[in-house]
Amino acid sequence: MKNRFLRTVFVAAVAVFGLTMLVAGSKKTITIKGSDTLVILAQRWAEKYMAAHPDVVIQVTGGGSGTGISALINGTTDFANASRAMKKSEVEKLQKKYNTPGNEIKVAKDGITIYVNAENGIEELSLAQLKAIYLAEVTNWKDIGGNDAPIVLYGRENSSGTFVYFRDNVLDGKDYSPMMQSLPGTAAVVNAVVKDKNGIGYGGAAYAEGIKVVKVKKDDASTACVPTEETVKTGKYPIARYLYMYSRAKLTNEKKDYIDWILSPEGQKLVTEVGYFPVK
Repeated sequence: MKNRFLRTVFVAAVAVFGLTMLVAGSKKTITIKGSDTLVILAQRWAEKYMAAHPDVVIQVTGGGSGTGISALINGTTDFANASRAMKKSEVEKLQKKYNTPGNEIKVAKDGITIYVNAENGIEELSLAQLKAIYLAEVTNWKDIGGNDAPIVLYGRENSSGTFVYFRDNVLDGKDYSPMMQSLPGTAAVVNAVVKDKNGIGYGGAAYAEGIKVVKVKKDDASTACVPTEETVKTGKYPIARYLYMYSRAKLTNEKKDYIDWILSPEGQKLVTEVGYFPVK
């Protein structure tokens, strides 16, 4: 009698375990990796979408645009988040390995934001001044109208799409000064500048909380401004960019549904709430 009871309990337990595994296994999983600029927005998208689609599991991790694109090429993620366009060499690797150049989706817009400490008297900078600062051609704030104090440079690590975009579009492809302190995320850059009255940093617009934002102008004939939906849309803000999601191939099934939702009014509303700018 006792053995019969134990067998019944065991069979029931196996049945419940099997049902649980079946339910868990029936969920569709989407993996996303890459840009730290996009990671907060990507997590918000995932949370909102999964709440309405309990049959879908979306896993989001950061690590930088370069890391995400490498994972896409290696086949270990469904999507790569990137704050820069894919390089020609990266597209060629995808083409060689999968016979496809990949699929690019523009999911948001951003204005690379210049951060300084709240005590810094600088209100605006031109692209030429930013270039001179990050090449260490200008090393004292007094040389550009500020206090007599050394300029302390903060920036992103070289796996970051923001690092690459800033280098290519502000420094004209030249190497950053070796004096720049490279940090593993925009939040770390902001935190460093908050604590350093002589610091300057750059990063995504969504991270500009509790920090002074410097107006930027293309040249001396232009009007300096901060990144807003209007200045980014019209091109007045000179260091605006798209934020991307990349897949290896044409989207189908749950992946297409998810991207369609991201580009919908509901998905783009979250872009604005997080602090970036919609693509539509």
